[in-house]
Amino acid sequence: MTGMPAALEFEKVSKEYGSFASRQSVRALDGFDLRVETGEIFGFLGPNGAGKSTAIHIAMGFMRPTLGQGQMLGRPFGDAAARRRVGFLAENVALYHRRVDRLMCFYGALNRMGGARLGERAREVLRMVGLQDQAKRNAGKFSRGMVQRAGLAQALMNDPELLILDEPTSALDPLARVMVRELILSAREAGKTIFLSSHLLSEVELVCDRVAVLHRGKLVRMGRTSDLLQSTEQTAIVARGITSDAFGGAVSQNGLVTMTVPISNQRSVMQRVWELGGEIVSVNPVRRSLEQVFLEVTADAQPPQPDGGR
Repeated sequence: MTGMPAALEFEKVSKEYGSFASRQSVRALDGFDLRVETGEIFGFLGPNGAGKSTAIHIAMGFMRPTLGQGQMLGRPFGDAAARRRVGFLAENVALYHRRVDRLMCFYGALNRMGGARLGERAREVLRMVGLQDQAKRNAGKFSRGMVQRAGLAQALMNDPELLILDEPTSALDPLARVMVRELILSAREAGKTIFLSSHLLSEVELVCDRVAVLHRGKLVRMGRTSDLLQSTEQTAIVARGITSDAFGGAVSQNGLVTMTVPISNQRSVMQRVWELGGEIVSVNPVRRSLEQVFLEVTADAQPPQPDGGR
């Protein structure tokens, strides 16, 4: 991915919302920088009110930044030609009350699709999200989970290069979540870029190559998912040939003793194992969950406060 143009890039983007009542402003984004590489699955995280939806709406051209700029697929935010190469799923899906197969054709036509390919693609995307048997039903009679799947189908209609998905697994049951996960992974295999905003951190942890955490309009943590989940403070040592009572807090199972110790104590614990005649089987950093990382960097999370227009 190095050297390729970014699929999505924010450059010093700030966004302020004014208040007629108080003459104060709320800063939703504050000097926000982010670069999403072509061909990756990028997780975009943050507590409610962090500015995630604002960033997505600016990228799509639904609103303009107060300061800064950005580009999507090599074109400025809001460029109509670039948007035709993007599939977008909003957080709150709202569909016209029409037959869902005709609805997919409608969305495809908005992206200048036509001819026999339009109906063929509509059938493909409905099959991809498991709605092929509901094609003749009116979307107005769908359950919340079916509406969500139909929303994902419309985002796929134009076979986009970039998928921007805001809470794609909202209201879905576990089986449907697996389906969405497989769709996202397949899209990456096909060379597409996926920008995924979600509060379901376990799902993000499973699929995302990199993640960024937004807090109070600022980027507070970003990196490869595997690196963020690797603890820099503790290590797990597995040994054999010793008893667990030789180390406080050690756990013994199937002849192996596992100890979780501060990295600063790693060498002394290993030395103690050898002195007792034991053998070191493995030494690995303790893996954290994405939820632990999220809570760590947003510990003071609360809705953004008015900044008096500064």
